[in-house]
Formats: sequence, structure tokens, C-alpha cells
Amino acid sequence: MARLKVHIDRLIENIETITAFMQKHDKQWSLVVKVLGTDKSVLSKILQNPAILGTHSIAVSQCKSLRMVKELNPSLRTMYIKPPSIKNVKEIVKYADISLNSTLSTIQALSDEAVRQDKKHQVIVMVEMGELREGIKREGLIPFYKRVFKLPNIQIIGIGTNLGCMYGIQPTYDKLIQLVLYEQIIEAKFKRQMELISGASSITLPILERGKVPSGINHFRIGEAAFLGTSPLENKPILGLNTGAFTFEANIVELYKKENQPDGIISEAGVGNVPDESELPDEDMSYKAIMDFGVLDVDADHLIPEDPEMSFFGNSSDLTVYNLGDNPRGYKPGDTVRFRLKYMAVAKLMYSRFIEKVIIETS
Repeated sequence: MARLKVHIDRLIENIETITAFMQKHDKQWSLVVKVLGTDKSVLSKILQNPAILGTHSIAVSQCKSLRMVKELNPSLRTMYIKPPSIKNVKEIVKYADISLNSTLSTIQALSDEAVRQDKKHQVIVMVEMGELREGIKREGLIPFYKRVFKLPNIQIIGIGTNLGCMYGIQPTYDKLIQLVLYEQIIEAKFKRQMELISGASSITLPILERGKVPSGINHFRIGEAAFLGTSPLENKPILGLNTGAFTFEANIVELYKKENQPDGIISEAGVGNVPDESELPDEDMSYKAIMDFGVLDVDADHLIPEDPEMSFFGNSSDLTVYNLGDNPRGYKPGDTVRFRLKYMAVAKLMYSRFIEKVIIETS
């Protein structure tokens, strides 16, 4: 069975490194754990470690994960970072201390539910700043805040934005200073100071390292850097973080020398992926290694074989084929092949029920 190795000590070291870095720059940060899915064994090792106390909160995007975080460590502050569905407000109020919101009717529903549960629910209002994901339009800021400030049992603690997650819009100084200015407008208009200006993430860390983040931006939501040791801004290691906290190992279940062109009438029945014709090997035949994972487990685009001689040849729902050329390393069935992982590879593998998870506490 293919397996994902999780090095807990490397993850904890990354969390400690980021905490020290953020304290140096007088910033707070939330650990975004959505990449871990609902794997209780991995989550517990992280959430019950003292290093987690250096974070502002634990951020999740699924209700099931949210509940699990609270059950594993009730003392931790939780943040729901996906715009909530009105259907989920009961769980959000019960298990999330903070939620990120951009829809008035949803915040009204959260208010009603918070009254029913006799709780105070904190909200960060998200603003659209070019990424075209969640966020209210900037021209609607004043009337929006005017209405949500009046809602019972809702405490508006901040303003935020999302940059870099969909279109990859860079969190430049100009973009971030706009968010700070919006907070200042709200503060001046309503005489209320926002606790958090949350406009930064892993993509912003290199900019903070260069001293180019406005001082007003005081909260980061960080996932990739903590778990992979990289920033999506440049896709390079950052802050000396561990980049090997996750290792994927798959097994060769078949290895034969086969043709490099399919034979027959090609239909639309294929459910997997194959390279473009221009990417196929030049030779007529080469060795093909069939691995014990497929599209249901992880997308090959997000895997990097440690052996540079291997190249992706195709996959289906439960098997993946790599081209080995003349097989200079002498692979054989039963051999293990290792892969480095991109962020989405870790996420899919953690969510897959068919991939074994191996926890390594001390490397």
C-alpha cells in the first residue's frame, strides 16, 4: 500500500520557527490546518503540543475539522476561514470562536444562533481586493459595517482579505496598505478599533522578511509554510523551515517494457490523465512502472519523483504509470519509489482513505 510519512518533530519545529519570526515582527498568526483533513492521529500530535500555544488560533475550513480541533484541545481559539453556509451556523457558533464573513444575511444568522446559544461570536469582515474570491466590494464598507455593528451577540474584531489563493494576486505593499487604510476609515467613522487586520498568509512571508509589509497588517493565516516549509510567492524554502515534513512512498506493482503510443481507437472513456503527445518519449518502447495510487488519491501534477529519470506517463482512478526509459536503476516489481510533495498533494493524500498514514515523532 502507498503511504504518506508525517514527521511530527519537523512540523513542530516549523511552528516554533514561525512563532519566533512573527514575534520578532510583532505579528500574530493562525495555523491553518485544513491540509491535514480530519486525521485525528496527526492533528492530536500537533494540537496537544506546547508549541501550538504560540499561535493566535487554529484555522479550519470544514465543520468536521472544526469540531475535532475543539474536542482535541478545548483551550485553543478556533477560526473558521471559509465563508460559512447559513445551514452550518449552529456548528460554527458552537465550535468556532471567530469566523471570516462577507455576507450580511449569514452574519445575521450567526447573530440569531449566538443569541440562542447565549454566546458571543467574533467576526472578521472580508474585503474583495482583486483576487475575485470572497469579500465585499470596497465601496460597500461603511454601510456593511454600520449594519453588522448593531447585531446582538456579534463582536466585529477585524477586517481581512484573501490574496494569492485563486488567481495568485500578489500581496504587494500597495495592496496591503489599502487594507490598513480601510481599517482606519472604519475606526474613524465608528470610533471602534479593529483587533485584527488579517491580510497575509504564507505568500506574504517573503515580503515580511524583506520588511515590506505595512505595520498595520498584524495577523497572518499560515498553512503551506508551516507544513511544507515553502512560500507560494516564489515556491522556494523560507525562514530555514523544514521542507521534508511529508514523504510519499508508492510501490511498483508491475514493470514491463511497453510501447509509448496507445494502440486502438481512442474514445472519451478514459477517466485519468495522460501527457500531451509532444511530451511522449521519442523512442518506440520504454519501461513502464505501474504504481499503487491513482487520481482518487493524488494528482500526479503535484508529485515530484525523487528519481529525476522518472517521468509521468498516465494515470487512472487507482493506478499511475511512470516512464523509466531503459530503466537504468534496475527497478523491479515490489520496489518503493519516493516523491516530494506540493501543497495540494499533501492535502489530497491526507484526505484519501486509501493511503496509509505513518506518524514519525522523531526523525
